[in-house]
Amino acid sequence: MKDTIRQLIQQALTRLASEGVLPEGLSPAIQVENTKDKSHGDFASNIAMMLAKPAGMKPRDLAEKLIAALPQDEQVAKVEIAGPGFLNFFQNTQALAQRLEAALADAQLGVRKNGPQQRVVIDLSAPNLAKEMHVGHLRSTIIGDGVARVLEFLGDTVIRQNHVGDWGTQFGMLLAYMQEQPVGSDAELSDLESFYRAAKKRFDESSEFADRARELVVKLQAGDPDCLKLWTRFNDISLSHCQAVYDRLGVKLTMADVKGESAYNDDLANVITDLRAKGLLTESDGALCVFMDEFKNAEGNPLPLIVQKAGGGYLYATTDLAATRYRANVLKADRALYFVDQRQALHFQMVFAAARLAGFVPPSFEMEHMGFGTMNGADGKPFKTRDGGTVKLIDLLDEAEQRAYDLVKGKNPDLDEAELRQIARAVGIGAVKYADLSKHRTSDYSFNFELMLSFEGNTAPYLLYAYTRVASVFRKLGKDFSEIDGQIILAAEQEQALAAKLAQFADTLGNVAEKGVPHILCAYLYDLAGLFSSFYENCPILAAEDQATQQSRLRLAALTGRTLKQGLELLGLQTLERM
Repeated sequence: MKDTIRQLIQQALTRLASEGVLPEGLSPAIQVENTKDKSHGDFASNIAMMLAKPAGMKPRDLAEKLIAALPQDEQVAKVEIAGPGFLNFFQNTQALAQRLEAALADAQLGVRKNGPQQRVVIDLSAPNLAKEMHVGHLRSTIIGDGVARVLEFLGDTVIRQNHVGDWGTQFGMLLAYMQEQPVGSDAELSDLESFYRAAKKRFDESSEFADRARELVVKLQAGDPDCLKLWTRFNDISLSHCQAVYDRLGVKLTMADVKGESAYNDDLANVITDLRAKGLLTESDGALCVFMDEFKNAEGNPLPLIVQKAGGGYLYATTDLAATRYRANVLKADRALYFVDQRQALHFQMVFAAARLAGFVPPSFEMEHMGFGTMNGADGKPFKTRDGGTVKLIDLLDEAEQRAYDLVKGKNPDLDEAELRQIARAVGIGAVKYADLSKHRTSDYSFNFELMLSFEGNTAPYLLYAYTRVASVFRKLGKDFSEIDGQIILAAEQEQALAAKLAQFADTLGNVAEKGVPHILCAYLYDLAGLFSSFYENCPILAAEDQATQQSRLRLAALTGRTLKQGLELLGLQTLERM
């Protein structure tokens, strides 16, 4: 609906410009927002106030001319001026009901992407294979997964790239330790964290060990067969640990999505050669750097993007540059989204700018760093164990499931064990994911089991329960969502409010896809659940006064159930039919 209103306003602006009321060539960003007070319409725009000055008119006077120039549209019942010059749009409830009927009859719930479909690379998760996954990997993994699911639902071709850290100095250290302490079975590598700590201890204590580790890095990068064999074995075991976490989290990542740092090793020398050919390299203290005018430090001195160390070694920037051209030219992507910690913002700005200067990517290729804040403990500091160690992600999920199990068993002591475990898994894992996804991507947030497992507020348990509440209506009837005849009639205020929110599903998903912000979908589902609750309490469904009203309300409930279920699945949450 917002897009329809934007198009109507744009047509009115074009008409007023042709009539000389507005200057030619104006291209304002047309803002259309949902109104909070529905007595003042369903949507509002401040376009008249934005353009009053260039038009040389009072906002309300321009608003009147805009209303007169707006084309007729069956979805808009009327448009009024409010306050200093807002345009308030009232939906046509009959047209709205028809839109919901079309959504109910459609497997995609009436959702279609605005604009052309694209091939989109999603760079997500990217753990360091020298260690087990910890809580610091949660945000990249689940936010990236949520956005990828939405893009796929909208029809884009999504290519997941798990850019794991599987190369570099730490692997020389691990290889040296594996040579010193031969590993007889994979079981001996089951605790990667302990293995890494033992290798690091040897590296710090013994200069001979450290020198041997550095030599092994050089041999590994040169393709030494024995080093590669040990390195491959270690990585395979590490990746199996990661996959167990991905499966537990219910994210769509597989071994086939792994494209680690090592995958670009053969192209790194070419990156340097090509940068030199473009005249972009400058030597600084023996290192090779790219300097770009737009990147300076606080003193105004140019910042270097170092692509080769004085000793000849390569850096993250070199690998990331190789990855940009692989994604643009081999994967033929139109867009690449990097779900990496917000603290890497400058790094990616410089890499993207250098890739464009070097011609590694075509001008049309979109590269966006989707940075995120940190997950903190209750004290506001980065989340740690009680002894100050890093929290393993698998341990966090174990605790979440156990807490959910205790909670659900307390509420439903008569449920059998298998169902209790199933519900606890969905609620526990869902609570951890939703608590993260419901916060703005760029914000830090404090991890709190009590809040995230609450059945009140914007939480996974609340939304999962809201869905089961809809499902219970149909379970009483012994019917599926798809088995209800009749037509949607929007008479009561609560019916209209619920219908208006249901019609915003497509706009919401479009927003998530454009900006990479799943919290918008979380807020939408929370609002939808609240409006359904008000509808449920004020508009009897099974006890409706006549059959036509009952069928209409059942159809509204069915669309609500399908929208909640689809929305939660796009966030990567498993829904339940009862809990």
